[in-house]
Amino acid sequence: MNMSNITRRDFVKVAGLATAAGAFGFSPAVLAGKGGKVVIVGGGIGGATAARYIKRADPSIDVTLIEANSHYYTCFMSNEVIGGERSMDSIKFGYDGLKRDGIKVIHDIATKVDAGAKKVITKGHGAIAYDRCIVSPGIDFRWEAIGGYDAGVAESKIPHAWKAGPQTVMLRKQLEAMPDGGRVIIVPPPNPFRCPPGPYERTCQIAWYLKKHKPRSKIIVLDPKEKFSKFGLFMQGWKRYYGYGTDKAMIEWLPPSKGGKVEAVDAGSMTVKAEVENFKGDVINIIPPQKAGKIAFASGLTNDKGWCPVDQATFESTIHKGVYVIGDASIAKPLPKSGYAANSEAKVCAAAVVASLQGKEPPVPSWVNTCYSIITPEDGISVAMVYRLGPDGKIMKVKGAGGLTPADSPAKYRKREVLYAHSWFNNITHDVFGS
Repeated sequence: MNMSNITRRDFVKVAGLATAAGAFGFSPAVLAGKGGKVVIVGGGIGGATAARYIKRADPSIDVTLIEANSHYYTCFMSNEVIGGERSMDSIKFGYDGLKRDGIKVIHDIATKVDAGAKKVITKGHGAIAYDRCIVSPGIDFRWEAIGGYDAGVAESKIPHAWKAGPQTVMLRKQLEAMPDGGRVIIVPPPNPFRCPPGPYERTCQIAWYLKKHKPRSKIIVLDPKEKFSKFGLFMQGWKRYYGYGTDKAMIEWLPPSKGGKVEAVDAGSMTVKAEVENFKGDVINIIPPQKAGKIAFASGLTNDKGWCPVDQATFESTIHKGVYVIGDASIAKPLPKSGYAANSEAKVCAAAVVASLQGKEPPVPSWVNTCYSIITPEDGISVAMVYRLGPDGKIMKVKGAGGLTPADSPAKYRKREVLYAHSWFNNITHDVFGS
């Protein structure tokens, strides 16, 4: 089904079935079980979702969530914060909803999963035993990939803002302080990375802010890729609102074929060194190449490419049995590394873990993903897809299920996409955090 001939209400019905009943194979109401202990490392979208859905499916299971921070800031919708359309508080969530569900929440740093001993090692709470462990480690960065760029530079002068929080605020303040006529440089990462459309939505959000407040300014996107997610729709939006491709363009995008591949940065002079020439910026946003989060490496859950191989039917690690890896760190292609995908993966994983503890076979899984991007406050675009398990045990797209915002869709349709994006945000955060 193409998005042009399916109503959003119909798609939401499909999505709900895919992520709840389809993933579990049973109603996520109470199922009497034998108990057991599940320890979840990481309280982001994947980890928090898994915790809630395991506890819902079988309240006799002891569920413990280990998360370093007392609050979580969603990466999705953080671009609206950078563009001045949303507050940081609106993307901030706590764990009281999980506690009300009977989940034990420990705010500590997990340093390693000892799969042999079936224990999670923490900094402040010692070793915590488990029967099953779910790791939702998120991403880390390949700092060595861009000369002169490291965590210290990111925290002090050139933010990546790819983990929502203090750097989101820093980038926002830098844009506010930049003079009219200044230059913003954005450096997206190579594939694979968290939120494939994200750097280009960020470009739109920043451009919209500049157009209103600093119209003589310019954005240069130095990209290591020749194409990116929703390429045609973003190009259309850049042309429509920001003069892309003209002498008065606010946005200039340079792929590798046009010298856009970045080799190094000089934070002192605020200069980005690309293959062909150097670019000086007033504000620089470098999003580095990525890999699985630190604990995945410490626990021996990664392959030679820095990501975590899993049995895609259950998300159990193919390296360590009894340990499951979900979210951006897992290898789940063709599912993208997105918040919605992490939510969907967590439900499939939760169903598999509950079945395993109850001595049953895991239900047949299915997944759903939608990625919204906001080009202006009244122009949104999206891509959606439903997935199932193929005969080879790998995730595959369901033919005809999903689609892309039509390029010729009218203004009222695009405005509706923005409303859908905000509604989706409210719904998924309630699903994840119960707040």
